[in-house]
Amino acid sequence: MLNFKWALRWYAVALVVIVLDLWSKSIISANFAHEGDSQYITSFFSLSLHFNHGAAFSFLSDAGGWQRWLFTVIAGGVSLGLGYWLAKLDKSRWIEALALSMVLGGALGNLYDRITLGYVVDFLLFHWKANYFPAFNLADAAICGGAGLLLLDAMTSKKGPEANKISEAEHSD
Repeated sequence: MLNFKWALRWYAVALVVIVLDLWSKSIISANFAHEGDSQYITSFFSLSLHFNHGAAFSFLSDAGGWQRWLFTVIAGGVSLGLGYWLAKLDKSRWIEALALSMVLGGALGNLYDRITLGYVVDFLLFHWKANYFPAFNLADAAICGGAGLLLLDAMTSKKGPEANKISEAEHSD
């Protein structure tokens, strides 16, 4: 059974992720004139403007432009699926709902960039000496954090037939 009223709070969390992501990208874009411009913050972290025309870690970034629409369709479909999943969740599944809303917000934040700009703005850059981790943004961080929460929830929650047997045994005492 779909419960959109309960899911609204989780859609609101996704909206907060989108707003923070787009706000941070607009600040970086306004303060850095050219792609590749950087500001060192610490010995291991910089703000650096990058345009990702591909997917994660710039996968397919040099494919000629068709990948923009492929990733747009994928992100749109995944977002619809996540929205539906949120509406189907039981109210007791709040960790799963939080995780899904983080992934949904991140996916929609990057989708907005891809549709309006043709690329995703990345700006968080971690490095150690001459070794650099690929630049990313708050949407990417939310997606990874949400995926991590989903894994944690899956490993720690009681689901499936075994959970029902344990539940039935506990109730019979």
